[in-house]
Amino acid sequence: MAREIDVDELVLLREQGHPIIDVREPDEYAAAHVPGVRLIPLATIPDEADSLPRDETVYVICHSGARSLRAADYLLSVGVDAVSVAGGTSAWVQRGLDVERGSAA
Repeated sequence: MAREIDVDELVLLREQGHPIIDVREPDEYAAAHVPGVRLIPLATIPDEADSLPRDETVYVICHSGARSLRAADYLLSVGVDAVSVAGGTSAWVQRGLDVERGSAA
């Protein structure tokens, strides 16, 4: 089972430039997302796994932590060191942290 971190840890990791992916649907991502994260909807993770780095940890976020945990478990099974963000974007927003709005570039 994948490891989990909280949003406070993610703040530091994001500042250090670690890769973060958001596995929610495009409409959820457009409503509010952690600045700078890459959108890869959960259903497309198997197709996109090869595009993720194998030489560093990838942090996975969703709305509350359930989908990110499933995605991180899958990524671990295919050789990507993945860690889920407990509480997800919901916890990020509740902490009053900055969000971006709009669709993926």
